[in-house]
Amino acid sequence: MNELELKYGCNPNQKPSRIYMEDGSELPIKVLNGRPGYINFLDAFNGWQLVSELKKATGLPAATSFKHVSPAGAAVGLPLSDTLAKIYWVDDLGELSPLASAYARARGADRMSSFGDFISLSDVCDVDTAKLIKREVSDGVIAPGYEPEALEILKAKKKGNYNVIQIDPDYVPSPIEHKQVFGVTFEQGRNELKIDDDFFSNIVTENKKLTEQAKIDLAISMITLKYTQSNSVCFVKDGQAIGIGAGQQSRIHCTRLAGGKADNWWLRQSPQVMNLPFVDGIRRADRDNAIDLYMGDDYMDVLADDAWPAIFKEKPEVFTREAKREWLDKLTDVALGSDAFFPFGDNIERAHKSGVKYIAQPGGSVRDDNVIATCNKYDMVMSFTGIRLFHH
Repeated sequence: MNELELKYGCNPNQKPSRIYMEDGSELPIKVLNGRPGYINFLDAFNGWQLVSELKKATGLPAATSFKHVSPAGAAVGLPLSDTLAKIYWVDDLGELSPLASAYARARGADRMSSFGDFISLSDVCDVDTAKLIKREVSDGVIAPGYEPEALEILKAKKKGNYNVIQIDPDYVPSPIEHKQVFGVTFEQGRNELKIDDDFFSNIVTENKKLTEQAKIDLAISMITLKYTQSNSVCFVKDGQAIGIGAGQQSRIHCTRLAGGKADNWWLRQSPQVMNLPFVDGIRRADRDNAIDLYMGDDYMDVLADDAWPAIFKEKPEVFTREAKREWLDKLTDVALGSDAFFPFGDNIERAHKSGVKYIAQPGGSVRDDNVIATCNKYDMVMSFTGIRLFHH
């Protein structure tokens, strides 16, 4: 099959719609269940490239959670601590497989953004991963294969309409890409850039101690950015993205957005948030929304007298700005990647507030000296990669 008709394009009024191979070859995918749409396939193909590269770079199973053609989370399959298992709501599942751990991390880092995601998995989907996917609100999954029991679990999701796509892991696309905008065809070479240890060798700061874990985390950040709508910035900690700022016109807005998400990831691990006394039977999405509001400036939306009894067994104390700052100051050794150069030191100042220690960016700004000096002020390690990673 070299063509698959779709229900519609990005929006219901955009018809006809299809995916097809211009050279007449077979499509590299099979739809095993459901009826994926135009945006589903955009997420699936971008996500598959991301997890494939993460697997090659780290040797570990990888997963990503995509929404609207940018990752909400990406991670490799490292074991979960008890704290992470609890804040990702998987502590009742026992020890997870590496692939399931990767998806728990990818989904859990920013649960608000991952709601209704499209999942990409680097490895054959196992039962652990399928059971985890089953309980989340998600549109579909793409993987190189599925264990028989795992496939049956997924096919039962969404009343039998869950989208399950199998991709040929040996498929190699054409080295030249095309797309049309306003009836005009654009052509470019595929971004085949390989990101490995040597990618971060040009360290321009006084501190040049780049740890092995930092190299892995920086690689995860840069590979994630390669498939994130630009401008984009990605914060990574211990093998997973913890904050992604995508599609912003200003670099500092990317950094603030990603940094705010990284802060929320860390705040969720504070005793004050982990011990919130939720009422029995609260829905997962309502619980996530309540946590997000409780940690933010609009905390009275969940703590007002007419609101909290529907959410909590007893009214929690306000999570004060001072208490949050005290907890955030404990976040350290975070890696940060940027898809283009930082034009001002204000990005570094904001990154410092979220525990960033290691930075990778192309360099090349007329104010590189100011950016480097700001890194030196905080004893950060910064590498100039010399490579821009715009994605549109």
